[in-house]
Amino acid sequence: MIGYTVQEVIILDILKTLEQEFNIKPFQAENAVKLIDEGNTIPFIARYRKELTGSLDDQLLRELLERLTYLRGMEEKKAQIIKSIEEQGKLTEEITAALENAKTVTELDDIYRPFRPKRRTKASIAKEKGLEGLCVIIMGQKMKGSLEENAAQYVNAEKGVNSIQEAVDGAKDIASEIISDNADIRKEIRNEIAKNGFIVSKVIEKAAEKDEKGVYEMYYDYTEPIKSAAPHRILALNRGENEGILSVKTECDTQKLQSIVQKRIINKNSNTAEILREIIADSLKRLILPSVEREIRNSLTEKAEEKAVSVFGKNLKQLLMQPPIKDKVVLAIDPAYRTGCKIAVIDKTGKPLETGVVYPTPPQNKTEEAKKKLLSLIDKYGVELISIGNGTASRESELFTADMIRESGKNISYVIVNEAGASVYSASKLGAEEFPQYDVSLRSAVSIGRRLQDPLAELVKIDPKSIGVGQYQHDMNQKHLGEALSGVVEDCVNTVGVDLNTASPSLLSYVSGITPAVSKNILAYREENGKFKSRKELLKVPKLGPKAFEQCAGFLRIAESDDPLDNTAVHPESYKAAREILKAAGLSQEDLRNKRAKGIKAKIGNIDKKAEEIGIGAITLEDIINELEKPGRDPREDMPKPVLRSDVLEMKDLKEGMILKGTVRNVIDFGVFVDIGVHQDGLVHISQITDRFIKHPLDAVNVGDIVDVKVLGVDMAKKRISLTMKL
Repeated sequence: MIGYTVQEVIILDILKTLEQEFNIKPFQAENAVKLIDEGNTIPFIARYRKELTGSLDDQLLRELLERLTYLRGMEEKKAQIIKSIEEQGKLTEEITAALENAKTVTELDDIYRPFRPKRRTKASIAKEKGLEGLCVIIMGQKMKGSLEENAAQYVNAEKGVNSIQEAVDGAKDIASEIISDNADIRKEIRNEIAKNGFIVSKVIEKAAEKDEKGVYEMYYDYTEPIKSAAPHRILALNRGENEGILSVKTECDTQKLQSIVQKRIINKNSNTAEILREIIADSLKRLILPSVEREIRNSLTEKAEEKAVSVFGKNLKQLLMQPPIKDKVVLAIDPAYRTGCKIAVIDKTGKPLETGVVYPTPPQNKTEEAKKKLLSLIDKYGVELISIGNGTASRESELFTADMIRESGKNISYVIVNEAGASVYSASKLGAEEFPQYDVSLRSAVSIGRRLQDPLAELVKIDPKSIGVGQYQHDMNQKHLGEALSGVVEDCVNTVGVDLNTASPSLLSYVSGITPAVSKNILAYREENGKFKSRKELLKVPKLGPKAFEQCAGFLRIAESDDPLDNTAVHPESYKAAREILKAAGLSQEDLRNKRAKGIKAKIGNIDKKAEEIGIGAITLEDIINELEKPGRDPREDMPKPVLRSDVLEMKDLKEGMILKGTVRNVIDFGVFVDIGVHQDGLVHISQITDRFIKHPLDAVNVGDIVDVKVLGVDMAKKRISLTMKL
């Protein structure tokens, strides 16, 4: 482009790509990239820079950031490749154009392949023996005389070429590598296999005994078209292969592949066609196919992992955004057999009041003693709800609890809580710092109780990968998975907002702009100076400068502040505008404090006109009004509430056709697992979720949803329950 530097052209190309791929306007792409480059966090951009981005949400902004990073990495790689080829003195206009037009890292690698420094190969050894000239004659396809006559000229004992056959073989090796390094050929072969190839698995002889539970039985002799291979099956095949149970490979019509290459290499009037066909077959078998197969397998795995990470992220978000059960004194039970059930009574603020151990489960079976102790605690502290972990001995603990409630006649309910990761937290450094007076098992009981009171505040203490609402998470790229899930947690924390005076360091560290080190500084400041009285006071915290304050302030709440705006999601930069809005609506700060600021939109009239008068954007004005009318509203209130139970079913009680209410515990590619109160979650296959077509269960249900299901079948031996949501 005339008048632009090379760097400016690259930036414009990247912005254009982002516009097209995300279907956004030029100003949205340009401003989003600019805001990211200025060091703003995704939650801050999504919440407080809506005018600049056209209200792009946090999920799209994260995807845009990931793509931006990829595209910039591509440009860096192009520059490195161009420099390398240029230093070799082999850079041409055609190569430069091909590199500039490449859209993927794979295409760049294909173009660079002939110029990449190689380890010693059969071809490089043949070149050292001076056989490149014979290769040129064969590839030129207008050979004068016979192959033997031409090869005889290259026999040279000093160079290690002792016969005509050795000369021919060496020339063939060079030609095979040339064909293998051809970017267009590799691309066409790759596309053909991806379009018409198959992924095939066989059980490895004598390895089936490792698969005691028959987890991989369906893959013992399995074939599926590559183009339609389901992500969860790709991950299952990979795991079976890694465990040494399955042999997995790709297959395609070899004759067709050879024909593709022959059409590109062999001329119509070639007189070396016969040997070229041999060379092509060798190049395909020895060089192209093994390499392309790895690329295709890697591509399938990457796509499968992307899908799995996406599903994990959506499930995690739903789990984190479960509504808290506030203002309830909770009795938590962490079930176990031999070592007994650990218990903890937790007050309405999450503070442990008393802990202990009871033995209502086998082998002790001290049920009466356990009932007596729990009922005394219930009376002593006014317990209103019981939280039971869903791990080992959960079933027996639930039966015991239901019996106790029924016999006592008390108006108490219980909830089965997903305890995934509780043991990780309780054994962690954070758990030890938070409750040094308790042993590991008692910390788990406290965590199980707190998960009911405020799932988000408790679950942020655990590595998201340990929460267990995905599939094949241990088989994925752990760095990528960790980054993606941390982004989900960050978005949830900032969507809800955080009470600055009660939040743990774990919760604070997910707030926009606050690092783990700064979160500890906030806690230290709070301990030394008492509760924060205003958001401005944050600037006194060590290492929390103006930029960090800008990023975090709007997401932190201070109920104790003299300024009621400090307890809302209104950003300090908009306080002046918020006060003008209240004044225009005839309302006061006191009205806001007492949650009486209603009907503001109707009172101020035309939004666009008022926004212009105040000097802010109309979108920001709308956000401020919504926040003033419902200050500190918790978005989790809109989510499905947990199912409260007081009685229990057993698996043997289930009958075909029975209709039950349950909670969605996990969503995976082929269905959803639903807790129906019988300890064993039932499976609703994707075909049984709805009558309409859905590509993925997440199109219809989410983790935490309360659903009605009908029992299709019960397999007591395998402990499997089949359910349907088609009632």
